[in-house]
Amino acid sequence: MTILVLGGAGYIGSHTVYELIDNGEDVVIIDNLLTGHKEAVHPKARFYQGDIRDREFLDKVFQKEKIDAVIHFAACSLVGESMEKPLKYYDNNLCGTKILLDSMVANGVDKIVFSSTAATYGEPEKVPILETDRTEPTNTYGETKLSMEKMFKWVGKAHGLRYVSLRYFNACGAHISGEIGEDHNPESHLIPLILQVPNGKREFISIFGDDYDTKDGTCVRDYIHVTDLAQAHILAVKYLQNGNESNIFNLGNGVGFTVKEVIDTARKVTSHPIPAKTTPRRAGDPAQLIASSEKARKILGWKPQHDSLEEIISTAWKWHKNHPNGFN
Repeated sequence: MTILVLGGAGYIGSHTVYELIDNGEDVVIIDNLLTGHKEAVHPKARFYQGDIRDREFLDKVFQKEKIDAVIHFAACSLVGESMEKPLKYYDNNLCGTKILLDSMVANGVDKIVFSSTAATYGEPEKVPILETDRTEPTNTYGETKLSMEKMFKWVGKAHGLRYVSLRYFNACGAHISGEIGEDHNPESHLIPLILQVPNGKREFISIFGDDYDTKDGTCVRDYIHVTDLAQAHILAVKYLQNGNESNIFNLGNGVGFTVKEVIDTARKVTSHPIPAKTTPRRAGDPAQLIASSEKARKILGWKPQHDSLEEIISTAWKWHKNHPNGFN
């Protein structure tokens, strides 16, 4: 089976490629390297540098490679930036996906697994969040991802495309080998930001608000190891290969950790004091986001293997300690 991974040089994309190749699949990668890293590309994958907004380029790849299914990670994904530059997100995420679907339909490729997000839900009405809960994004990023899901639905009705949308919570950790890991610029994720302190990259970690209605006043999030996310994408491809209908699944551990708990665990893992300072809340930060992943467990047979916070941070620390400047 030949699988095309869009954004396969990025954080979650590159980890998914590693898992696919370990599973014996044939993998083709498209990435424009705007946020991805050539060094993260698996040596056994065939790599094409290009943009999903380039129809001619996409058609050439589809015609040359005989793709069975697509896994789509190619999107801008910074919440803050999406509020400052909404048109960038509509252009890359929505226009890019529209051109991708034009090419898929024209080239007879009818299966896609989509990297979606918990940001499609917005401020949750209840915890844990179910796939059937209302979707009311509070930022442009979440809005574009939800619009992409709807695009798959309507293209499915018109052209027989089948899709799985995976809405995941806080992706974290690094490949168990330490060969690839998380490298964003700018970095916005909590665990790599915390690990910049023992790496000498920052003096302290900021806690944005400690007056939330949670057990210690700091925000609660559901952290899911990137390799567990990668496995879910592979199970979703198999689900579509087996002829199943389009579907949407949450991916999380179903357990929430506060910001202070994450910092304490990082202190334990790194044996570093990691000073923390409380600063004002950030606009739009929900008090808690926890997923119910029962549906993915039941239907896809997905079971997270790296669900202890200590293991998640240990794999991240192995990568960051040995790559303090990321892939550079």
